[in-house]
Amino acid sequence: MVPDPEPSAAPDLDSVQRQFEQTLLGGERKFTRLEVSDRAGISIERAEQMWHALGFATVPDDEIAFTDGDVEALRLVAALEDDGFIDPSVESSLARKLGQTQSRLASWQSAMFLDLLAESKLPPNEAIEVASLLLPAMERLQTYVWRRHLAAAAGRLVAGSDELARGVRVIGFADIVSYTRLTRRLSEVELGQLIERFEGLAADVVALHGGRVIKSIGDEVLFAADHPAEGAAVALALQDRISELEDMPELRIGMAYGSILIRLGDVYGEVVNLASRLTSEAKPGRVLVDREMAAALDGHPSYRLRRLRRVHVRGYAHLAPYALQRATD
Repeated sequence: MVPDPEPSAAPDLDSVQRQFEQTLLGGERKFTRLEVSDRAGISIERAEQMWHALGFATVPDDEIAFTDGDVEALRLVAALEDDGFIDPSVESSLARKLGQTQSRLASWQSAMFLDLLAESKLPPNEAIEVASLLLPAMERLQTYVWRRHLAAAAGRLVAGSDELARGVRVIGFADIVSYTRLTRRLSEVELGQLIERFEGLAADVVALHGGRVIKSIGDEVLFAADHPAEGAAVALALQDRISELEDMPELRIGMAYGSILIRLGDVYGEVVNLASRLTSEAKPGRVLVDREMAAALDGHPSYRLRRLRRVHVRGYAHLAPYALQRATD
Protein backbone atom coordinates (compact mmCIF):
# COMPACT_ATOMS: atom_id res chain seq x y z
CA MET A 1 0.00 0.00 0.00
CA VAL A 2 1.25 3.45 -0.97
CA PRO A 3 1.17 5.78 2.02
CA ASP A 4 -0.90 8.92 1.78
CA PRO A 5 1.20 12.02 0.95
CA GLU A 6 2.03 14.30 3.77
CA PRO A 7 -0.44 17.21 3.93
CA SER A 8 1.18 20.40 2.74
CA ALA A 9 1.95 22.85 5.47
CA ALA A 10 -0.33 25.85 5.77
CA PRO A 11 1.30 28.99 4.45
CA ASP A 12 3.00 31.23 6.98
CA LEU A 13 0.63 34.21 7.04
CA ASP A 14 3.31 36.59 8.30
CA SER A 15 5.58 35.57 5.44
CA VAL A 16 2.76 35.96 2.91
CA GLN A 17 1.92 39.39 4.29
CA ARG A 18 5.57 40.49 4.02
CA GLN A 19 5.76 39.24 0.44
CA PHE A 20 2.56 41.03 -0.47
CA GLU A 21 3.71 44.25 1.16
CA GLN A 22 7.07 44.16 -0.65
CA THR A 23 5.23 43.65 -3.92
CA LEU A 24 3.11 46.75 -3.28
CA LEU A 25 5.89 48.94 -1.86
CA GLY A 26 8.49 47.86 -4.41
CA GLY A 27 10.95 46.75 -1.74
CA GLU A 28 11.39 45.81 1.89
CA ARG A 29 11.20 48.17 4.85
CA LYS A 30 14.76 49.16 5.84
CA PHE A 31 14.78 52.56 7.51
CA THR A 32 13.41 54.45 10.50
CA ARG A 33 11.94 57.90 9.95
CA LEU A 34 15.19 59.54 11.08
CA GLU A 35 17.22 57.42 8.67
CA VAL A 36 14.96 58.08 5.70
CA SER A 37 15.08 61.87 6.15
CA ASP A 38 18.87 61.73 6.62
CA ARG A 39 19.35 59.70 3.43
CA ALA A 40 17.04 62.03 1.49
CA GLY A 41 19.00 65.05 2.71
CA ILE A 42 16.09 66.90 4.29
CA SER A 43 15.19 67.75 7.87
CA ILE A 44 13.10 65.35 9.93
CA GLU A 45 10.57 68.14 10.49
CA ARG A 46 10.08 68.62 6.76
CA ALA A 47 9.86 64.86 6.16
CA GLU A 48 7.24 64.55 8.93
CA GLN A 49 5.23 67.44 7.48
CA MET A 50 5.19 65.77 4.07
CA TRP A 51 4.28 62.38 5.59
CA HIS A 52 1.31 63.84 7.48
CA ALA A 53 0.16 65.89 4.47
CA LEU A 54 0.09 62.69 2.41
CA GLY A 55 -2.36 61.29 4.97
CA PHE A 56 -0.19 58.88 6.98
CA ALA A 57 0.05 58.56 10.75
CA THR A 58 3.17 59.33 12.78
CA VAL A 59 5.68 56.48 12.91
CA PRO A 60 7.64 55.83 16.14
CA ASP A 61 11.34 56.76 16.04
CA ASP A 62 12.56 53.16 16.34
CA GLU A 63 10.14 51.55 13.88
CA ILE A 64 11.60 50.32 10.58
CA ALA A 65 8.85 51.49 8.27
CA PHE A 66 10.39 53.01 5.16
CA THR A 67 11.82 51.71 1.89
CA ASP A 68 14.24 52.90 -0.77
CA GLY A 69 11.18 54.22 -2.58
CA ASP A 70 10.41 56.58 0.30
CA VAL A 71 13.95 57.94 0.19
CA GLU A 72 13.74 58.48 -3.55
CA ALA A 73 10.35 60.26 -3.27
CA LEU A 74 11.67 62.70 -0.65
CA ARG A 75 14.78 63.38 -2.72
CA LEU A 76 12.58 64.09 -5.75
CA VAL A 77 10.39 66.57 -3.86
CA ALA A 78 13.47 68.34 -2.51
CA ALA A 79 15.02 68.52 -5.99
CA LEU A 80 11.84 69.93 -7.54
CA GLU A 81 11.65 72.59 -4.84
CA ASP A 82 15.35 73.45 -5.13
CA ASP A 83 14.94 73.87 -8.91
CA GLY A 84 11.99 76.22 -8.41
CA PHE A 85 9.32 73.89 -9.83
CA ILE A 86 7.49 73.65 -6.49
CA ASP A 87 6.86 76.71 -4.35
CA PRO A 88 7.75 75.86 -0.71
CA SER A 89 4.55 77.60 0.43
CA VAL A 90 2.36 75.08 -1.45
CA GLU A 91 4.44 71.96 -0.85
CA SER A 92 2.15 70.68 1.93
CA SER A 93 -1.01 71.58 0.02
CA LEU A 94 0.24 69.70 -3.02
CA ALA A 95 1.11 66.65 -0.90
CA ARG A 96 -2.30 66.79 0.79
CA LYS A 97 -4.18 66.84 -2.52
CA LEU A 98 -2.05 64.02 -3.91
CA GLY A 99 -2.61 62.00 -0.77
CA GLN A 100 -6.38 62.51 -0.76
CA THR A 101 -6.73 61.66 -4.45
CA GLN A 102 -4.51 58.59 -4.30
CA SER A 103 -6.08 57.38 -1.04
CA ARG A 104 -9.54 57.26 -2.63
CA LEU A 105 -8.16 55.53 -5.69
CA ALA A 106 -6.25 52.98 -3.58
CA SER A 107 -9.33 52.23 -1.44
CA TRP A 108 -11.39 51.49 -4.53
CA GLN A 109 -8.65 49.41 -6.17
CA SER A 110 -7.95 47.34 -3.05
CA ALA A 111 -11.66 46.58 -2.65
CA MET A 112 -11.82 45.55 -6.30
CA PHE A 113 -8.76 43.31 -5.86
CA LEU A 114 -10.22 41.64 -2.76
CA ASP A 115 -13.46 40.95 -4.61
CA LEU A 116 -11.43 39.38 -7.41
CA LEU A 117 -9.57 37.15 -4.96
CA ALA A 118 -12.79 36.12 -3.21
CA GLU A 119 -14.36 35.07 -6.49
CA SER A 120 -11.29 33.23 -7.79
CA LYS A 121 -10.42 31.59 -4.42
CA LEU A 122 -6.72 31.77 -5.23
CA PRO A 123 -4.20 30.58 -2.61
CA PRO A 124 -2.04 33.36 -1.08
CA ASN A 125 1.07 32.72 -3.18
CA GLU A 126 -0.90 32.89 -6.43
CA ALA A 127 -2.69 36.01 -5.21
CA ILE A 128 0.70 37.72 -4.74
CA GLU A 129 1.70 36.66 -8.25
CA VAL A 130 -1.52 38.16 -9.65
CA ALA A 131 -0.86 41.40 -7.75
CA SER A 132 2.68 41.62 -9.13
CA LEU A 133 1.26 41.33 -12.65
CA LEU A 134 -1.57 43.80 -12.08
CA LEU A 135 0.51 46.57 -10.50
CA PRO A 136 2.56 47.54 -13.60
CA ALA A 137 -0.58 47.46 -15.75
CA MET A 138 -2.47 49.72 -13.34
CA GLU A 139 0.51 52.10 -13.10
CA ARG A 140 0.70 52.41 -16.87
CA LEU A 141 -3.04 52.99 -17.13
CA GLN A 142 -2.99 55.67 -14.42
CA THR A 143 -0.04 57.42 -16.07
CA TYR A 144 -1.86 57.36 -19.42
CA VAL A 145 -5.04 58.89 -17.95
CA TRP A 146 -3.03 61.53 -16.04
CA ARG A 147 -1.10 62.57 -19.16
CA ARG A 148 -4.30 62.75 -21.19
CA HIS A 149 -5.99 64.99 -18.60
CA LEU A 150 -2.83 67.10 -18.33
CA ALA A 151 -2.78 67.60 -22.10
CA ALA A 152 -6.47 68.52 -22.15
CA ALA A 153 -6.08 71.01 -19.29
CA ALA A 154 -3.00 72.61 -20.88
CA GLY A 155 -4.82 72.84 -24.21
CA ARG A 156 -7.75 74.65 -22.60
CA LEU A 157 -5.43 77.15 -20.96
CA VAL A 158 -3.42 77.84 -24.11
CA ALA A 159 -6.47 78.21 -26.37
CA GLY A 160 -8.70 79.87 -23.77
CA SER A 161 -10.10 83.37 -23.70
CA ASP A 162 -9.20 86.15 -21.28
CA GLU A 163 -12.20 85.14 -19.17
CA LEU A 164 -10.90 81.59 -18.84
CA ALA A 165 -7.45 82.90 -17.95
CA ARG A 166 -9.07 84.92 -15.13
CA GLY A 167 -10.84 81.83 -13.80
CA VAL A 168 -14.34 82.66 -15.04
CA ARG A 169 -16.31 79.42 -15.18
CA VAL A 170 -19.73 77.87 -14.81
CA ILE A 171 -20.03 75.88 -11.59
CA GLY A 172 -22.86 73.43 -11.05
CA PHE A 173 -24.10 70.98 -8.45
CA ALA A 174 -26.27 67.96 -9.27
CA ASP A 175 -27.91 66.62 -6.12
CA ILE A 176 -29.94 63.44 -5.57
CA VAL A 177 -33.41 64.26 -4.22
CA SER A 178 -34.41 62.70 -0.84
CA TYR A 179 -31.02 61.09 -0.35
CA THR A 180 -31.41 60.89 3.45
CA ARG A 181 -34.64 58.97 3.06
CA LEU A 182 -32.93 56.62 0.59
CA THR A 183 -30.16 55.84 3.09
CA ARG A 184 -32.83 54.57 5.52
CA ARG A 185 -34.68 52.51 2.91
CA LEU A 186 -31.82 50.92 0.96
CA SER A 187 -29.27 48.39 2.15
CA GLU A 188 -25.59 49.36 2.13
CA VAL A 189 -25.04 47.31 -1.03
CA GLU A 190 -28.04 48.90 -2.80
CA LEU A 191 -26.96 52.38 -1.72
CA GLY A 192 -23.43 51.75 -3.00
CA GLN A 193 -24.79 50.57 -6.33
CA LEU A 194 -27.00 53.65 -6.60
CA ILE A 195 -24.11 56.05 -5.89
CA GLU A 196 -21.82 54.20 -8.30
CA ARG A 197 -24.44 54.36 -11.03
CA PHE A 198 -25.17 58.05 -10.42
CA GLU A 199 -21.50 59.02 -10.45
CA GLY A 200 -20.87 57.02 -13.63
CA LEU A 201 -23.88 58.49 -15.40
CA ALA A 202 -22.96 62.03 -14.33
CA ALA A 203 -19.34 61.62 -15.45
CA ASP A 204 -20.46 60.38 -18.89
CA VAL A 205 -22.98 63.18 -19.45
CA VAL A 206 -20.71 65.96 -18.16
CA ALA A 207 -17.79 64.86 -20.36
CA LEU A 208 -20.03 64.36 -23.41
CA HIS A 209 -21.18 67.98 -23.28
CA GLY A 210 -17.80 69.57 -22.66
CA GLY A 211 -17.80 69.90 -18.87
CA ARG A 212 -15.57 68.40 -16.18
CA VAL A 213 -16.44 66.68 -12.93
CA ILE A 214 -14.55 68.41 -10.12
CA LYS A 215 -15.51 65.90 -7.43
CA SER A 216 -18.26 63.63 -6.14
CA ILE A 217 -19.55 64.18 -2.62
CA GLY A 218 -21.77 61.21 -1.85
CA ASP A 219 -25.18 62.22 -3.20
CA GLU A 220 -23.84 65.22 -5.09
CA VAL A 221 -21.59 65.87 -8.10
CA LEU A 222 -19.76 69.18 -8.51
CA PHE A 223 -18.97 70.02 -12.14
CA ALA A 224 -17.54 72.92 -14.12
CA ALA A 225 -17.84 74.19 -17.68
CA ASP A 226 -15.90 76.87 -19.52
CA HIS A 227 -18.92 78.54 -21.13
CA PRO A 228 -22.55 79.14 -20.07
CA ALA A 229 -23.98 77.27 -23.08
CA GLU A 230 -21.87 74.22 -22.20
CA GLY A 231 -23.02 74.36 -18.59
CA ALA A 232 -26.66 74.60 -19.69
CA ALA A 233 -26.21 71.63 -22.03
CA VAL A 234 -24.68 69.54 -19.22
CA ALA A 235 -27.44 70.33 -16.71
CA LEU A 236 -30.37 69.71 -19.05
CA ALA A 237 -28.82 66.54 -20.45
CA LEU A 238 -28.35 65.24 -16.90
CA GLN A 239 -32.02 65.84 -16.11
CA ASP A 240 -33.06 64.19 -19.39
CA ARG A 241 -30.91 61.14 -18.74
CA ILE A 242 -32.15 60.68 -15.18
CA SER A 243 -35.80 61.07 -16.23
CA GLU A 244 -35.37 58.18 -18.69
CA LEU A 245 -34.47 55.79 -15.87
CA GLU A 246 -37.37 54.64 -13.72
CA ASP A 247 -35.17 53.24 -10.96
CA MET A 248 -33.11 56.40 -10.40
CA PRO A 249 -34.18 59.22 -8.04
CA GLU A 250 -34.70 62.71 -9.41
CA LEU A 251 -32.03 65.41 -9.38
CA ARG A 252 -32.01 69.07 -8.49
CA ILE A 253 -29.35 71.19 -10.19
CA GLY A 254 -28.06 74.69 -9.48
CA MET A 255 -25.49 76.65 -11.49
CA ALA A 256 -23.72 79.99 -11.25
CA TYR A 257 -21.32 81.82 -13.54
CA GLY A 258 -18.39 84.05 -12.65
CA SER A 259 -14.85 84.25 -11.33
CA ILE A 260 -13.69 81.37 -9.14
CA LEU A 261 -10.52 80.41 -7.32
CA ILE A 262 -9.02 77.24 -8.78
CA ARG A 263 -6.58 75.67 -6.36
CA LEU A 264 -5.01 72.22 -6.70
CA GLY A 265 -7.90 70.93 -8.77
CA ASP A 266 -10.68 72.20 -6.48
CA VAL A 267 -12.84 75.33 -6.83
CA TYR A 268 -13.73 78.01 -4.28
CA GLY A 269 -15.48 81.35 -4.07
CA GLU A 270 -18.86 83.04 -4.15
CA VAL A 271 -19.86 81.43 -7.45
CA VAL A 272 -19.47 77.97 -5.86
CA ASN A 273 -21.57 79.08 -2.87
CA LEU A 274 -24.27 80.50 -5.15
CA ALA A 275 -24.49 77.29 -7.15
CA SER A 276 -24.84 75.30 -3.92
CA ARG A 277 -27.64 77.56 -2.59
CA LEU A 278 -29.51 77.41 -5.91
CA THR A 279 -29.31 73.61 -5.85
CA SER A 280 -30.99 73.58 -2.46
CA GLU A 281 -33.80 75.82 -3.81
CA ALA A 282 -34.40 73.85 -7.01
CA LYS A 283 -37.44 71.60 -7.26
CA PRO A 284 -36.91 67.96 -8.26
CA GLY A 285 -36.19 67.69 -11.97
CA ARG A 286 -35.46 71.41 -12.32
CA VAL A 287 -32.37 73.50 -13.12
CA LEU A 288 -31.83 76.91 -11.50
CA VAL A 289 -29.16 79.43 -12.49
CA ASP A 290 -28.00 82.74 -11.07
CA ARG A 291 -28.41 86.20 -12.60
CA GLU A 292 -24.97 86.22 -14.23
CA MET A 293 -25.54 82.96 -16.03
CA ALA A 294 -29.05 84.01 -17.04
CA ALA A 295 -27.64 87.22 -18.54
CA ALA A 296 -24.94 85.27 -20.41
CA LEU A 297 -27.60 82.96 -21.91
CA ASP A 298 -30.08 85.73 -22.70
CA GLY A 299 -30.94 85.56 -26.40
CA HIS A 300 -29.40 82.14 -26.91
CA PRO A 301 -31.59 80.28 -29.42
CA SER A 302 -31.42 76.94 -27.58
CA TYR A 303 -32.43 78.06 -24.08
CA ARG A 304 -35.26 79.82 -22.31
CA LEU A 305 -35.01 81.45 -18.89
CA ARG A 306 -37.80 82.41 -16.51
CA ARG A 307 -37.13 84.63 -13.54
CA LEU A 308 -38.52 83.33 -10.27
CA ARG A 309 -39.38 85.04 -7.03
CA ARG A 310 -36.40 86.20 -4.97
CA VAL A 311 -35.52 83.91 -2.08
CA HIS A 312 -33.76 84.35 1.23
CA VAL A 313 -31.06 81.73 1.80
CA ARG A 314 -28.07 81.52 4.11
CA GLY A 315 -25.66 84.29 3.15
CA TYR A 316 -27.94 85.84 0.51
CA ALA A 317 -30.95 87.94 1.50
CA HIS A 318 -32.27 88.53 -2.04
CA LEU A 319 -31.12 85.71 -4.29
CA ALA A 320 -32.73 85.92 -7.74
CA PRO A 321 -33.00 82.44 -9.28
CA TYR A 322 -33.85 81.75 -12.92
CA ALA A 323 -35.40 78.50 -14.18
CA LEU A 324 -33.52 77.10 -17.17
CA GLN A 325 -35.31 75.19 -19.94
CA ARG A 326 -34.74 74.37 -23.56
CA ALA A 327 -36.36 76.80 -25.96
CA THR A 328 -38.42 73.95 -27.40
CA ASP A 329 -39.88 72.87 -24.03
